[in-house]
Amino acid sequence: MEKDQSISPEELINETKEVSPEELINETKEVSPEELINETKEVSPEEKILELEDKIARAFAEMENQRRRFEKEREDAFNYGGFAFAKETLNLIDNLERSKQILESDEALKNSEALKKTLEHFDIINKDMVSILSKNGIIPIVSIGKKLDPNLHQAMMEIDDDQKEPGSIVQEIQKGFMMKDRLLRPSLVGVSKKTEKKEEKSEENKENSDN
Repeated sequence: MEKDQSISPEELINETKEVSPEELINETKEVSPEELINETKEVSPEEKILELEDKIARAFAEMENQRRRFEKEREDAFNYGGFAFAKETLNLIDNLERSKQILESDEALKNSEALKKTLEHFDIINKDMVSILSKNGIIPIVSIGKKLDPNLHQAMMEIDDDQKEPGSIVQEIQKGFMMKDRLLRPSLVGVSKKTEKKEEKSEENKENSDN
């Protein structure tokens, strides 16, 4: 009778290759922080100098930009610091002109010597105010007879006028002003347009009635 060839659990464990955690760690490639730094591309002194020079140049450029912005703000404050005040001052000229128009349209005062003298004084005051403004760089915009310019004028109405080129300014409702090279306020104006012929109007009315 043959003897059974049996293997005990202990023998099975011994026959298997045991690997400890330390051996597993040793088998993996360990990289220290120092090795990582050494493996990275080292920057040469020349490259570091170039990098520092670039940073310094950028810093100087930013400082120059800030200096220019400051100079521009200072110049604008000097030249246009009274912009809002000047704009409010124009209301005095407007009120003076309105008062003049009211007196001129008063039937009781028409053709009277008192009205004539009063209007003369109004004109003197108006000229003095415009002169004072002009000395401070606030100049009235010339509009009558000019072509409509959206940068300087604001059209308020169209007026039939076959003698003028369409879009020409034929009436000034409110005078505009410039403060140096800036628009203080636009001129409110009336512009010319071609007179519509009666035949065209009747034809247009007929078409509208047919519709």
